[in-house]
Amino acid sequence: MSVIVEPHKVVSHDKWIAARREFLAKEKAFTRARDALSQERRDLPWEAVETDYVFEGPNGPARLSQLFEGRSQLIVYHFMFGAGDDVGCAHCSFWADSFNDNVIHLNHHDVSFVAISRAPQAKLEAYQKRLGWTFKWLSSGVNSFNYDFGASFRTEDLEPGKTPFNFGTLPAGMEDREGISVFYKDAEGRIFRTYSTHGRGIDLMNTAYNFIDLTPKGRDEAEGTQRWVRRHDEYGG
Repeated sequence: MSVIVEPHKVVSHDKWIAARREFLAKEKAFTRARDALSQERRDLPWEAVETDYVFEGPNGPARLSQLFEGRSQLIVYHFMFGAGDDVGCAHCSFWADSFNDNVIHLNHHDVSFVAISRAPQAKLEAYQKRLGWTFKWLSSGVNSFNYDFGASFRTEDLEPGKTPFNFGTLPAGMEDREGISVFYKDAEGRIFRTYSTHGRGIDLMNTAYNFIDLTPKGRDEAEGTQRWVRRHDEYGG
């Protein structure tokens, strides 16, 4: 059932402006706190990546080092599309609609972007064609990349009581989960992981949610997070 907006307090223009200005002070404090947190994120230590993973891509095999495409920074979206699945996760597809058209802007800011899943390359290409996306998407089905970076889990990881997801804070729940990992390649060609995030850590990358959060009903997900989400070619009417 959709959230019902209860009768709301209605005030004069002057009182509305006063209330808005009071809340604006809180928004500004949040923005400054977010800027400080972003700087702390950039200041985190790096982890050397010793394996130059080989992926299956649209043009054949491609190494991790090649995914930078001449840039020094690389963002990887861990897209939930398991080796045995026929379609990608509807929720990751929701996120993909946000980042697809942003890749060109990232590229012009020294950032390359790819999505990586365990599904075979042929399945990735068919699904990508269906939904009209153009971002680079590669298969890690032949290597341990997803497992090494906390986005896929083996059977033993899914046993009751195990919390291998999101740096040991959550049960994985399924073999493949969402996430983002960021890498840097220096002038000598050495690759480092600078950041990874999972779960609600990817929230800000969803522009639709950022717009929805501005509305009176908000996310309207009392019946279950994202149960309303469909692939963009599956919405009726």
